[in-house]
Amino acid sequence: MDYTQLGRSGLMVSRLCLGTMNFGPETSEADSHVIMDRAHEHGINFFDTANVYGWQKGKGVTEQIIGRWFATGGGRRERTVLATKLYGSMGDWPNDNKLSALNIRRACDGSLRRLQTDYIDLYQMHHVDRATPWEEIWEAMSVLRQQGKIVYVGSSNFAGWHLAAAQEAARHQQVFGLVSEQSIYNLLNRWVELEVLPATRHYGIGLIPWSPLQGGLLGGVLRKQREGSASRSTSDFSAGRLETNRERIDAYEKLCADIGEDPANVGLAWLLHQDGVTAPIVGPRTTAQLDSSLRALAITLDAQVLARLDELFPPPGPNGAKPAPEAYAW
Repeated sequence: MDYTQLGRSGLMVSRLCLGTMNFGPETSEADSHVIMDRAHEHGINFFDTANVYGWQKGKGVTEQIIGRWFATGGGRRERTVLATKLYGSMGDWPNDNKLSALNIRRACDGSLRRLQTDYIDLYQMHHVDRATPWEEIWEAMSVLRQQGKIVYVGSSNFAGWHLAAAQEAARHQQVFGLVSEQSIYNLLNRWVELEVLPATRHYGIGLIPWSPLQGGLLGGVLRKQREGSASRSTSDFSAGRLETNRERIDAYEKLCADIGEDPANVGLAWLLHQDGVTAPIVGPRTTAQLDSSLRALAITLDAQVLARLDELFPPPGPNGAKPAPEAYAW
């Protein structure tokens, strides 16, 4: 397994991050425990979850599954860089969501109970809260750090200017600020290249791509449909988007066949080739899917293949692979 620093921090994390969103809704608890053990066997030490995963309001189903796995001992907690998130509603009352100091305190304590641990390595804001001032957010996060309940702070689904605002507020309050941003990023969705990636590089924030295969569209969906092996969740995902991109996805799968690699692994490998990307999140439902994803770490895409991928899935903006404002202006 390859490891890298998480942003400008000294924390070392694996180049693939184990996403746990399927644990509970799609994957049984017993199978989830097997997948986490297998991840450790492969050297994957970076696990991502959220208090809302499991999609039963207030229960934190996925965090509970991970907590019971930690409780089995064997150094499982100590070997894991644990990332969880807050923002979504965990109840029906007004202060049961978002990023007020009150909810930050309550949400963290709830996650710690469910995860059966006394600290969270990376505590991530699942979305930007436009109503809460950064002074309040950073003060609340600083209290959690002083109490030893969290170690690092990350964000998710932030725009580039949100990252700048967060970091400048952190600088003003003399706190460390963000070490990571979790954004949707894949060949079919490259919007972060305009402003988010330039911001993360400038501020030393590691980018953690979620949905690296765009919900399965980059995972060999057309081949699987022909073989009759496409899962229902993949087949039903954004049918309109699949039809809109069918020609490009077909060409992509042919390119992957030409270089002798699985489309899913090429999609992950492409992300690993992007400057500033720390670790794409893989969300396996089975150990076989997890095992297969490891191949991405060994794939080197040459300049010709990278250029062809840019042709099939161009960077956003009319002016090619440039950050804002040059992507759309001079």
